Amino acid sequence: MAFQDKTLKCKDCGVDFVFTAGEQEFYAEKGFENEPARCRECRDAKKRSREGGERQTSQREMHEVICAGCGITTQVPFKPRNDRPVYCRECFTAQRS
Repeated sequence: MAFQDKTLKCKDCGVDFVFTAGEQEFYAEKGFENEPARCRECRDAKKRSREGGERQTSQREMHEVICAGCGITTQVPFKPRNDRPVYCRECFTAQRS
């Protein structure tokens, strides 16, 4: 089957973009049935937002704790509960193995 370039409209920004014959062949090899709905820029932006690239605006809140294994002061990215021990990275890794 010979593929030909197609012009599609991006569903996010409305810009026309070309779905090349090579891209169509790639989609067919992978078994993809739907044509792309977004242009390259919008696909990349959506991927970055899923990975936390653009939407991540604040730092994660850290909580200071005393390691139950070695007693050093460390920080963890969750609010510790009193009914469970909390370990520093080294002690946690040692506990897992």
